Amino acid sequence: MKPYQTGQPELDEQIRQLIIDAGGGGNHDLIAELLTTVIKLHRDMAERGDLKMVNTALKEMRYSMAVFGRHHEPKVTIFGSARLAESDPNFQLAERFAGLMAEKGWGVITGAGPGIMAAGSKGAGLSHSYGVNIRLPFEPDPVGYIDPQRNINFKYFFTRKLTFIKESHAFALFPGGFGTLDETFELLTLIQTGKSDMHPIVLIEAPGTGYWPPLLEFFSTTLVAKGLISAADMNLFEVTGDANDAAAMIHAFYSNFHSQRYVEGKLVLRMKEAPEGAVLDQINREFADILADGRIEKTEASAAEEKDADALDQERLVLNFDRRSYGRLRLLIDHLNTLVSTPDRVAPPAPFQEEQAERPW
Repeated sequence: MKPYQTGQPELDEQIRQLIIDAGGGGNHDLIAELLTTVIKLHRDMAERGDLKMVNTALKEMRYSMAVFGRHHEPKVTIFGSARLAESDPNFQLAERFAGLMAEKGWGVITGAGPGIMAAGSKGAGLSHSYGVNIRLPFEPDPVGYIDPQRNINFKYFFTRKLTFIKESHAFALFPGGFGTLDETFELLTLIQTGKSDMHPIVLIEAPGTGYWPPLLEFFSTTLVAKGLISAADMNLFEVTGDANDAAAMIHAFYSNFHSQRYVEGKLVLRMKEAPEGAVLDQINREFADILADGRIEKTEASAAEEKDADALDQERLVLNFDRRSYGRLRLLIDHLNTLVSTPDRVAPPAPFQEEQAERPW
């Protein structure tokens, strides 16, 4: 691959030396590319408004990574309406759910606003709450249930949504308006298209409040019926009206399954106990439809995983995944999770892995 440089050897050397002089960590190659991009923006005589947008977005992303990089507990994001009062049953349900997740050692990320967001932060408590706030003209400052050192204020929705997705191991979606639906559909799209690793997604509402059923009916009678999504895509999420069930669904997702990675075009699933023998033969019969060719096989860590010391304590399955049957892949993960008992505490991987770079899309 052609090096990404300025085209001026002396300037490229100055960039290299600047990085050395600045100190810090490794990844000098990527830091050099970032600085090269800035210089190219300058050469392009980019409009001031465009430069402001890039500058603000980069600063927001850097700061959010610094904040979350200090806290390594698994995290669940709660999406939901800012308009629901404390007396609303969905507010109370969100508060109970957040408390249950905190008891299991999880952090809870919310949008740091009122309504469902406040319920999640309140239920989790100061030691487990994180805020990803968006600056809006009509909403107050972030709620008081979040430590200011764990709260980030965003100008842009796109950097905020990136942070939600990047930093979370699981998602609980409560009733909400346009913003909640936007977050719901973007999350489902990222997983349906393979742009995000598989994560547990739970649609949750208080019984009898009637929020999700009409939307699920639309999914089935219109989107599936017209071939706009596959019937298997309905497996990308679970639905419940009970806080204990929601917490258990998320917990169970990581009972055996750990993580995924593409190596030389093939999908590697990492888990505590990989099946073999007759159990693996049965899995191959049941999930043959998600394979481009070959079989699902138990395997050892690849050279690339060994080099990165990537989840080497986990067992593995490798498959030539067809890269489109993500609803069925979720069912395979669910099946693998039934092979072990769910432990009291689970240990999901880091929420974002460099393996994204190994994907050809």
